[in-house]
Order: sequence, then structure tokens, then C-alpha cells
Amino acid sequence: MSEQEYTYSTAVARLEEILRQVQDGNENIDALYKLLREADELIKFCRARLYEVDEEVKSLLGSMNE
Repeated sequence: MSEQEYTYSTAVARLEEILRQVQDGNENIDALYKLLREADELIKFCRARLYEVDEEVKSLLGSMNE
């Protein structure tokens, strides 16, 4: 799934799935590396989405107070 196909909720669900896989300890080093790179990208996506929503909420609240 590419980044554009993710929503915040699906990204968090995938992160939880990756965490379970890493904690199981059944992945070889190459698979583990791939999972951790994917997790890094998902975390960046989630942070950016949270920032976007925060800015939108601030804007909406600001326009309500005018």
C-alpha cells in the first residue's frame, strides 16, 4: 500500500501489525530491516497528518471566533 492509499487509521493499524511482527522475533534481518523502514515512513506520514489536522482545527476555531 503506498502512502497515498493510507489514512491515519490504516497507517496506525499497519504500525501495530509491524510492531507485533517485530516483537514475535520470527523475522530474519532483511525482513526486519524492511519492516522498520516501512514503520519509519508510516510514522512520518502519521506525524504529518496530525500536524495538518491540528492546523485545520486551529484555522476553523479561529474563524469561529471572528
